[in-house]
Amino acid sequence: MMSSTLVDAVPTDLFVRLVGEIGAVVDLTHDSRQVEPGWAFACVVGEHQDGHHYAGAAVASRASALIVDRHLDFDIPQLVVRDVRRAIGPIAASVHGHPSQRLTTVGITGTNGKTTTTFLLGSILRAAGRETREMGTLSGVRTTPEAADLQRRLAGFVTAQVDAVVMEVSSHALALHRVDGTRFDVAMFTNLGRDHLDLHGSMESYFRAKASLFMPDLSDVGVTNIDDPYGRLLLDVAAIEMIGFSESDASDVVINVDSLSFTWRGRHVRVPLGGRFNLMNALAALTIADVLEIGADASVAGIADCPPVPGRFEVVSDPTRESFSVVVDYAHTPDGIREVLAAARLLATGGRVIVVFGCGGGRDVEKRPLMGSAAAVGADIVIVTSDNPRHEDPMVIIDAAAAGASTAATLITEVDRRAAIEIALRLARAGDVVVIAGKGHETMQTIGDSERQFDDRQVARALLSILEGQS
Repeated sequence: MMSSTLVDAVPTDLFVRLVGEIGAVVDLTHDSRQVEPGWAFACVVGEHQDGHHYAGAAVASRASALIVDRHLDFDIPQLVVRDVRRAIGPIAASVHGHPSQRLTTVGITGTNGKTTTTFLLGSILRAAGRETREMGTLSGVRTTPEAADLQRRLAGFVTAQVDAVVMEVSSHALALHRVDGTRFDVAMFTNLGRDHLDLHGSMESYFRAKASLFMPDLSDVGVTNIDDPYGRLLLDVAAIEMIGFSESDASDVVINVDSLSFTWRGRHVRVPLGGRFNLMNALAALTIADVLEIGADASVAGIADCPPVPGRFEVVSDPTRESFSVVVDYAHTPDGIREVLAAARLLATGGRVIVVFGCGGGRDVEKRPLMGSAAAVGADIVIVTSDNPRHEDPMVIIDAAAAGASTAATLITEVDRRAAIEIALRLARAGDVVVIAGKGHETMQTIGDSERQFDDRQVARALLSILEGQS
């Protein structure tokens, strides 16, 4: 049996030593149900469960080794480390041959804009002739996969002869070491607003989690939004080379409900996405592409060819049928609400802005009145409804958000999300913009232990058809 030597830090290639002692280790996991012969099992100590209790099941499934924080009574090689979770990424990267180093790998972090920037950059890379994959909110259960799953997917991309990967890197992923062992050619910071404080506890801790991506052990070069105060701070404190971008990089800006255009470095750029906040997302993608030495022609062409991003300022109304606009957006933070309503205000020429939104249950309760306040400032009519209440009383959540929206000119509460959307559409007049915020691309609503089908986009389109038939 392998000796149980305590390892304080896990170098990237440490697992090679373990492989040499026990033969082939083909993969690893922290889920005992996934273990297959030849896999190593990482005994992660979580908030509610201790993976060491499932080591027996892993051994029964013919695991070839255990990664533990204390020696267990099994006749199987064991690597003892101080922090199993931190060890998984570097070990998985070693097992799979360090796949991120064989790809052009870009990591995008920040509170808002990660998904859209990822889509825009992916489109640019494809226009430059690079086989590209995006990873993020729209491609899996988690924005950033668990460490072993991430390295396995990256290895699969290498096998499939993919050239580049653009991935969203969440603060959860950074705090829980999911991207440890990954090498990013470019790391990018969009902005920082209040979110996930149920995990991080404070904005300072939240920022530290995001900033950890911009360290020499993870990334080569960083790109940051210097219009954001935290982005400017990152420019000064990051331990890698940093390049800033700003809204001032664009001129001749024209914004429509479904597109925008501007001049960048003497070139006309057309973005098939509406909303002023997408100007910053486009500038972020263009700046990263420049760092990657992609030609300006390919960058401009790639941006123009970007497909719609599901649930991100997605227009669901038909201008040939409706005299008002309806957009669905994933905005679920105070800053997100503020930005999407500001974008809607610019488009509601002579009309009103109507917003439907809710707050998720089991999450940061202090941001609920802040979201309500942002809605009251940005919209003429505020309709507070359910989002994903989970195990909380939805009316308690609604009341907290409505308390922050008490200054709204018109404030309506409706616990049924479909009914709330219908109220908004019935109130809409010519020139108005209706924003349905919070769920974006999501197709399910979580209430208690159950999930039911609910897609804001489908619901809005169906209601618009019904209302048209009644007119």
